[in-house]
Amino acid sequence: MFMNLCFRKKILRRRRKIKRQYIVDILETERHIYHYYIHGPKGNEKRTSKEVGPFNNIDIEISMFEKGKAPKIVNLREIEDDMQTLYINTAADSFEFKAHVEGDGVAEGIIRYHPFLYDRETYPDDPCFPSKLKDEDDDDDCFILEKAARGKRPIFECFWNGRLIPYTSVEDFDWCTPPKKRGLAPIECYNRISGALFTNDKFQVSTNKLTFMDLELKLKDKNTLFTRILNGQEQRMKIDREFALWLKDCHEKYDKQIKFTSFKGIITRPDLPSKKQGPWATYSAIEWDGKIYKAGQLVKTIKTLPLFYGSIVKFFLYGDHDGEVYATGGEVQIAMEPQALYDEVKTVPIAKLDRTVAEKAVKKYVEDEMARLPDRLSVTWPEGDELLPNEIRPAGTPIGALRIEILNKKGEAMQKLPGTSHGGSKKLLVELKVILHSSNGNKEIISHISQHGGKWPYWFKKMENIQKLGNYTLKLQVVLNESNADTYAGRPLPSKAIKFSVKEGKPEKFSFGLMDPPFRVGVPFNIPLEFQDEFGHTSQLGNDIQPVFEASGLSLHYEEITKGPNCVIRGVTARGPVNSCQGKNFNLKVILPGLKEDTQILKIRLLPGPPHRLKVKPDSEILVIENGTAFPFQVEVLDESDNITTQPKLIVHCKFFGAPNLPVYVVDCSSSGTSILTGSAIQVQNIKKDQTLKAKIEIPSCKDVVPVEKTIKLLPSSHVARLQIFSVEGQKAIQIKHQDEVNWIAGDVMHNLIFQMYDEGEREIHITSALADKIKVNWTPEINKEHLLQGLLPDVQVPTSVKDMRYCQVSFQDDHVSLESAFTVRPLPDEPKHLKCELKGGKTVQMGQELQGEIVVIVTDQYGNQIQAFSPSSLSALGIAGVGLDSSHLKTTFQENTQSISVKGIKFIPGPPGNKDLCFTWREFSDFIRVQLISGPPAKLLLIDWPELKESIPVINGRELQNPLIVQLCDQWDNPAPVPQVKISLVKANNLKLTPSNQQHKTDERGRANLGVFSVYAPRGEHVMQVRAIYNKSNIEGPIIKLMILPDPEKPIRLNIKYDKDASFLAGGIFTDFMITVISEDDSIIKNINPARISMKMWQLSNSGNRPPANAETFSCNKIKDNDKEDGCFYFRDKAIPNKVGTYCIQFGFMMDKANILNSEQIIVDVLPNEPVKLVPKIQPATPAVSNVRSVASRTLAKDLHLIITDDYNNQTGIDLVGTVVATIKGSNEEDTDTPLFIGKVRTLEFPFVKGSAEITNLVLAESSPGRDSTEYFIIFEPQLPALSRTLEPYILPFMFYNDVKKQQQMAALTKEKDQVSKNIIMYRSLFEASKQLLDEMKCRVEEAKLKEAQLQTELKTHNIDIPTTQQMPHIEALLKRKLSEQEELRKKPRRSCTLPNYTKATGDVLGKIAHLAQIEDDRAAMVISWHLASDMDCVVTLTTDAARRIYDETQGRQQVLPLDSIYKKTLPDWKRPLPHYRNGKLYFKPIGDPVFARDLLTFPDNVEHCETVFGMLLGDTIILDNLDAANHYRKEVVKITHCPTLLTRDGDRIRSNGKFGGLQNKAPPMDKLRGMVFGAPIPKQCLVLGEQIDLLQQYRTAVNKLNNVIEDLNRQLEYLHTPDMKKKKQELDEQEKNLKLIEQKLGMTPTRKGNDSLRHPTKVEMTDCPIPPKRMRREASRQNRIITKSDV
Repeated sequence: MFMNLCFRKKILRRRRKIKRQYIVDILETERHIYHYYIHGPKGNEKRTSKEVGPFNNIDIEISMFEKGKAPKIVNLREIEDDMQTLYINTAADSFEFKAHVEGDGVAEGIIRYHPFLYDRETYPDDPCFPSKLKDEDDDDDCFILEKAARGKRPIFECFWNGRLIPYTSVEDFDWCTPPKKRGLAPIECYNRISGALFTNDKFQVSTNKLTFMDLELKLKDKNTLFTRILNGQEQRMKIDREFALWLKDCHEKYDKQIKFTSFKGIITRPDLPSKKQGPWATYSAIEWDGKIYKAGQLVKTIKTLPLFYGSIVKFFLYGDHDGEVYATGGEVQIAMEPQALYDEVKTVPIAKLDRTVAEKAVKKYVEDEMARLPDRLSVTWPEGDELLPNEIRPAGTPIGALRIEILNKKGEAMQKLPGTSHGGSKKLLVELKVILHSSNGNKEIISHISQHGGKWPYWFKKMENIQKLGNYTLKLQVVLNESNADTYAGRPLPSKAIKFSVKEGKPEKFSFGLMDPPFRVGVPFNIPLEFQDEFGHTSQLGNDIQPVFEASGLSLHYEEITKGPNCVIRGVTARGPVNSCQGKNFNLKVILPGLKEDTQILKIRLLPGPPHRLKVKPDSEILVIENGTAFPFQVEVLDESDNITTQPKLIVHCKFFGAPNLPVYVVDCSSSGTSILTGSAIQVQNIKKDQTLKAKIEIPSCKDVVPVEKTIKLLPSSHVARLQIFSVEGQKAIQIKHQDEVNWIAGDVMHNLIFQMYDEGEREIHITSALADKIKVNWTPEINKEHLLQGLLPDVQVPTSVKDMRYCQVSFQDDHVSLESAFTVRPLPDEPKHLKCELKGGKTVQMGQELQGEIVVIVTDQYGNQIQAFSPSSLSALGIAGVGLDSSHLKTTFQENTQSISVKGIKFIPGPPGNKDLCFTWREFSDFIRVQLISGPPAKLLLIDWPELKESIPVINGRELQNPLIVQLCDQWDNPAPVPQVKISLVKANNLKLTPSNQQHKTDERGRANLGVFSVYAPRGEHVMQVRAIYNKSNIEGPIIKLMILPDPEKPIRLNIKYDKDASFLAGGIFTDFMITVISEDDSIIKNINPARISMKMWQLSNSGNRPPANAETFSCNKIKDNDKEDGCFYFRDKAIPNKVGTYCIQFGFMMDKANILNSEQIIVDVLPNEPVKLVPKIQPATPAVSNVRSVASRTLAKDLHLIITDDYNNQTGIDLVGTVVATIKGSNEEDTDTPLFIGKVRTLEFPFVKGSAEITNLVLAESSPGRDSTEYFIIFEPQLPALSRTLEPYILPFMFYNDVKKQQQMAALTKEKDQVSKNIIMYRSLFEASKQLLDEMKCRVEEAKLKEAQLQTELKTHNIDIPTTQQMPHIEALLKRKLSEQEELRKKPRRSCTLPNYTKATGDVLGKIAHLAQIEDDRAAMVISWHLASDMDCVVTLTTDAARRIYDETQGRQQVLPLDSIYKKTLPDWKRPLPHYRNGKLYFKPIGDPVFARDLLTFPDNVEHCETVFGMLLGDTIILDNLDAANHYRKEVVKITHCPTLLTRDGDRIRSNGKFGGLQNKAPPMDKLRGMVFGAPIPKQCLVLGEQIDLLQQYRTAVNKLNNVIEDLNRQLEYLHTPDMKKKKQELDEQEKNLKLIEQKLGMTPTRKGNDSLRHPTKVEMTDCPIPPKRMRREASRQNRIITKSDV
């Protein structure tokens, strides 16, 4: 609606001007047509002075006649505003060209550029094609979108021989029309050009000279040739490129557009119509007409109603822009200032900014507006009680009424915000708050809001309720009505805060503080007082007060009372009775006169005071006691009020004086204050009469207490003091003194022993019953009390041995004394009675040796006491006899000092070891002695539980011997010699190795040494070893043991590798197939190997040696295909050859166990370069920046450039190729012919290519070479190699060309900087891409590990093994340990084995002996089947007859052989055929005895197919049953329907196929009679099950460890990617890319896009959508990670 009204007004005004405009149009047309007639070919140019020339003498005048008016004459030369004049004078530059059409038609043309100047287009407006409506009144209310500069007008006006042909115009040509895609110049530049075409007379015009007949058709014909005119010279070049470059230069030089800088982002503006809502680019600064406008800058608008004053928020530019751009318009967003008054934002066109106003003027306007806002508060106290800042007031003091006024900066009172637009909604209120500041935070205790009453100001009433102590703030705040906001437009409203404090008032009452008990009589104590004001706040005493004390039964007084914050009544003392040590409770009334509440009751417990004196009972000064008794004293400790008192460490001492060694009495009265003071008896030695002593009683810890002294009279004691023993012989009593020794006949009894006792006065004491009870003797437990009352002691029994002396003691003990008297009884020998022999030394005698010790013979009495009965003449009477005694060595000797006979030289004749008895006789006495005859000294070594030594013992290399090696020491008579600690050793050759290692052993107590079970490692053949002992530095030789070492078919010794050795290995290709087999000691292939144990490693050889490095690349073998060879072959297929040329080492490994790996021989391969692909420089040169000046250095494009040919992986190749390299310079546009030339003015140069490279020492541009300034060109080096059929990718070297030397030097520096920045960006991107690939690979590894762990866990559950979710590893380790232990126990259990030595496999064509090819679990079935095949058990089975013949020849025909290729296999039984009692799948009869084919009981550890052939031939359809009855029943029924095969029974019977049974020929002997020719037992099934479980557990443990490791690696990689270092590198990459973009803009180059510039960035490995990267890609990523490290960046 608004737009329609606007246009209607303009149309009305336009009609009023039509008449005037008609007259003007006539003049316009005429001066336009004849413009060039008048002004010449250059038109009406502005000239400072009138010049005389050939075209200045033409004048055209036009006369206009109006009725009633004088004629008007106009000279066309004087008109300065015709269109051509405007075109010429507003143009900044021109582009001249010429068009040649078929025939002689020539058209010259000129294109003029009219630049944009800041806010308007300078393209002149044509009345015939008005671009906008003009009027005297500019209606700014009408918003019209400005069209393009030229609008819809055609570019070219056409002139024929200098005359305008007005009705013909040319819209454009193909090369000057706006391009469909963005070109070198913006699209709007194409609308700023005007043009003119001047044709010769070869073009036809109409007769009225108003229209060309065929001009446009001829000019736009495809054969028309356009050339450019430069400096008057016609040049042939690509007109479209030249025009585009000219237009670009005009835009950069002459357009004065607005420069938008500081790009912020792209937004949409929902406040605009939907078609204009977006996109809008936002900027924070612009540069316009030499001035810079930034966000936050104060500006003013023009042509707006009203005028806007404000600060710039942001700038809007319509379109999807990025970074700094130039544009012809835009909008600015302005925040109205001051914001406190105008809280709104306006958006206006940038053209409406007032560029003439100064920022100071805008700032002054804002400040003037700000002065109208509220600025401060005026506070008065009309009723008094003014509150001063920081005032300290007593609690309860009122705050007076407040009168408030709001003032602005001018000091004017105000009630609402200024401005008419606000209305009544912006009234101002005043809020009052009183805030208490505490440790728990601020608490608001008073809050009121006041509004202005119109006639009265803001008012707050008096406040009297502030009583709490603390710091306060009274805050007055201006707020807005309704919202209560204290800010407006981001600006705080005026406020005022008054801080004050409230303290306590004067004291009105008191209370007692914390006292310090206990309270004791006579001990001063303090009473702390606490005062409070009327509100209960703690206060202080200010006046002098005399306290008054009252308490019943106590006398009280005090010393002083202190003032201040800590008021204390000091030195309060109480005295009076308290009745007990626990004290007594008292009510103590304290009165403080002058207080409102002056009395308080204090409850205290008063304890007795400190000790003051001692009270001792009895009161008498002299005390009488008997010696040896104790005397008790009653003591009491009293205080000064005679109260019994207590205190810690209250100890009372009593010391006696007058005799030595008197006791000290001590008693502790700390708890009761009174006690009995006593102690040990007072004992004075050797007292014969009365004696006087002194006693002093005191308290050592209380020096102030006076001691108490007493006198003691001591009387002699009447208790027992002495004891004597007597022996009565007849009428005489002999005293036995204390410790006397009495001699008596051994075994006799001492009679008539008496005793007597005396007191201290030497008075004999009559023995009473009470005294008799206290008498003890030590030689008998029972005493006759009647005899004791008579003074008789019990009889003493004398010991029977003269060596035993008896100690006799008589003791008396009562409460007063302890007495004893003792004597010793020494026995004397009796009469001779026995002959006694004693063996001194060992009682053993070695066979053939004399007894080491001697035998001593003596004579004893009846109790065994030696009697001196021998003399030298007694030797002849001594007789010695014994079985097997050799008397020839006997020697007897009389020992005078011991009165005995010594016998030596005891020896026995060799015989069985055992005990020997010797008989000794002298006179009528005799005695026997027993010695032990033992074996002689070691002389031989024998083996225990060992096979016969005549034949060699077969043992497989690396396996254990069947029996432990136990040796026994023997003497020369083959008796076992139990000699311990004899060193035993094995003597063997160096090539025979035993494990455990050959350590020295020692014999035990039995003379045996267990050397254990040895594992034997030795070359194939017979070896010997011998046991040897060292005894007494001499060697004892043992038997010689012969061992026949057989090769171990299960021990790997080498890896066999087969591959195409003639194959070539090209970089990036695929290796030939490798076939790996593991060869055992017997040269056979080991089968049933887990493929995971075979691996392949590859690494590049270096100077450090041939050992594989830690980062060697590892490959796993491929899955077996259907057409692969038999089991045991492992294949490595499709393994990638490294991309880098060099010498590599390949090594295969077989993991034997966790610690040992069997490695193959290293295969050295040379990786050769692949097919030639491209031409590249050895060293990437910097991007050249050159010019066409005289200086050679400024024209040098390349120096010392070496070009080589590489394959896809940048390996140099083509060493044998010969040819040339052609260098050509091309522009970015292929049709551009104006390209620079090489020196010599040539466009191409050739360089020889020999020995794989082309060397270019200098590549220089020609001096004054053509080329466009600031243009990027490319040198294309194209190899031409006749010997190569394919075309190679050329090398392209970009360079920048400049006409200006100075600019070239600047751009050369920029180019160098750009190359360095590009290199840095490549390295950064490589690092981040490699890190991303590594992260993706790690995530894939985690997923693979989780999948593997889940699969293994599922398999474990099928074996009933559950793994907990927590503590997995400890549980797995414990479970593995238990399973391995169970498996080892099962393996160690004795198992049936074949002891028949197997035949050594020389080649793989030998399977072995029949006894070793099969195993049978059941013992009974094994026994009978082994017996049934006894004649075949020793037969060697071979695959070929040649192998069988070779064995036959080697053994001279003694060895049975069976070649498999000689067996007729069609007659072999079908292993799947049912038993004969089944007919057509149905049971014919019900058998007994569990029949089964004998062949079904066999298990084959290896070569199953061959073994089925062998045993199918040997056993046929032989059936085995339980017993003979079952077999006969079975045969009887089977023969009814078919032929019956041989039947065997588990009891050992055989029924031949012809029915014959019985006899020794058909009865199997016991197992031990088969001499080891029996089939071995297989490993128990439980052991196999355990093996599967152990293998699964080990795999699961490995999987869990791998899962934990890969998760840890992934987390570590994620942490690394988020480290500050990586973030910094990412930031540096962004900065480098921005820098590169800026440099390229400065260079005028096309910006390099991320990752798409094939000329500047290497090829990256592409990632697929597959969650698991291909193996090739993973290897590439890992190699790239090894190449690109953090230190490279």
